[in-house]
Parts: sequence; C-alpha cells; structure tokens
Amino acid sequence: MSIAALIISYLCGSIPFSFLIPWRKGIDIRKTGSGNVGGTNVLRTLGPKWGLLSITLDFLKAFIPILIIRLIFGVDSWVPYLSLIALVLGHDYPIFLKFKGGKGVASTLGGYFALSPILGVIFLLVWIFVVLSTKYVSVSSLLGLLITAILSFFWNLKMGITYTLLFFLSLYRHRSNIKRILSNSENKADIIKILKKEEKIK
Repeated sequence: MSIAALIISYLCGSIPFSFLIPWRKGIDIRKTGSGNVGGTNVLRTLGPKWGLLSITLDFLKAFIPILIIRLIFGVDSWVPYLSLIALVLGHDYPIFLKFKGGKGVASTLGGYFALSPILGVIFLLVWIFVVLSTKYVSVSSLLGLLITAILSFFWNLKMGITYTLLFFLSLYRHRSNIKRILSNSENKADIIKILKKEEKIK
C-alpha cells in the first residue's frame, strides 16, 4: 500500500497544469519565456488570471493527495513524507512531459499545508516579505523553503529531513536563477503591479 502511495503521488505531481493551461490557448509554455513549466512562467506569458490558476492547481495536486495519505498512514509514518518527495519529483520531472517540468515550489507548499499548516503559513509570510522587499521571486522561494526546513526539525525528525531534501531539490532546480543573481542579471518582479495587470514578470 505504501508503494502505491508513492506511485500515485508521483503521477499526481506529473500532471502538468502549467503546460496544459497555456496549451489549450495554443501556447507551448516550454518554448515561451523562460521555458520553465511552472506557474511563474504562465504568469509571465498569460498574465495573473491563468498564472494564478496554474499555481493554485499545482498547489492542490499536492495538498489533496498528501493530506489523504497523511490521514491514512499518520504523521508518524515515513509514507506521507516520502510521498511528498515523490510528488515534487513528479512535478519537476513529469513522465508526461519527458521528465522536463517546473521547479516545484507551489507543489511543495501544497504538501506543507497538508502535513504542517503552520509551516505553510510561515513559508507564505517569508515569501511575501522577501518578494516585496527584493522583487526576486526565486530568492523569496528559496529563503522560504530554507527557513521552513530549519523550523521543521522542531516538529519531528522525519519532517526535518524531508523538508531539507526538498529545499536542496529546489536549490538545484533554481540553479539558473542563482547564476543570474550572482551575475546581477536576474529579473525582478513587482508582484503588486503584476496582480494589477500593470506588469508581467520578465
């Protein structure tokens, strides 16, 4: 049953909402903007309406199955935590798109809210503060994941190990962003203006 949970989680993570939404509008998100199959790129390409929908669906595809798995196996089992890792790997390396996916932040957050809502809220608070202060979406995501990974050890060891692994996975997936930050060429985004449709992420 635990193996089935891992397989189902990976397949749920592999559902490429950020590809399917633009595709229905005649756009291949892999050939647009950054080429990343994620909500941020949909936000850049199609604007806040479809971008926020993509992000929400990526969140829910993790929140719903991981919550169900947690209720079945309990938080003391490794199964919910390993299932979250499998799900995020599915998002990052989806079988339906030849293993070329997004960066997994929204799906990771969905898992956070399923396993530890308080840490999910902390991530959001950190993300909002940092993105409003720096206008770097990638920095906001990575700092949010780092802080919640550290704090998660106060919940339990399984969660701490899992969230730390997810942080390093996200760090690896953001390696191109990190290179641009170090070379001072990473694009900034004014989230307030984006949501008002006055600006898109470049």
